Amino acid sequence: MNPPIRVKICGITNYEDAAAAIDAGADALGFNLFAGSRRHVQIEELTPWLSLLDGTVLRIAVMVNPSIEEIRRVQPVFDAIQLHGQEPPALCSAAAAAGLLWKAFPLAAGLDAAAVAPFKAHAIVIDSATPGAFGGTGVLIDIERAAFFVRACAGRPVWLSGGLNPGNVAEAVEKVRPYGVDVAGGVEAPGNSRRKDAVRVRAFIASARAV
Repeated sequence: MNPPIRVKICGITNYEDAAAAIDAGADALGFNLFAGSRRHVQIEELTPWLSLLDGTVLRIAVMVNPSIEEIRRVQPVFDAIQLHGQEPPALCSAAAAAGLLWKAFPLAAGLDAAAVAPFKAHAIVIDSATPGAFGGTGVLIDIERAAFFVRACAGRPVWLSGGLNPGNVAEAVEKVRPYGVDVAGGVEAPGNSRRKDAVRVRAFIASARAV
């Protein structure tokens, strides 16, 4: 029997949403430190309550094209770092040597197991490819291409992201069979990218794990 699908709720900006996601069964929470994101949160805002969260959930800092110095500055505060830009393999290797590292890639033409092999990361995240954007667009990932990519990366944890929501995540999990799923906009409160809807979060996690 396959283990239950893992679920990451990304774009968390406040304690209440974090606690609700944990209560709903989330395995990981993402905190976007990229200033260009509408879900951006400063580390100084997080530190008063981040350590109060249930210790079983992974607290992940999402960063875009940081320096190794910036990564090392925040690594002690989080359980893992997720790099979501055009970070080179050398930077990934240096970051992975110091702590748990996830590396995200847009699932564009030409992305295959060989393309990601040089990147030393403990997990891979694949997202929909949107020119000029670093994820979080709500555009649904190419499910067929994602399934092929996951099969080609057998033995390496691959998280599926990009346009997932409570209505489509079960089909995506069934077809792609990823290690985990990652959602931000698909569980947000209507019209508010900085707050999560607890009902949608619970529905998303239940649907993902119903497969």
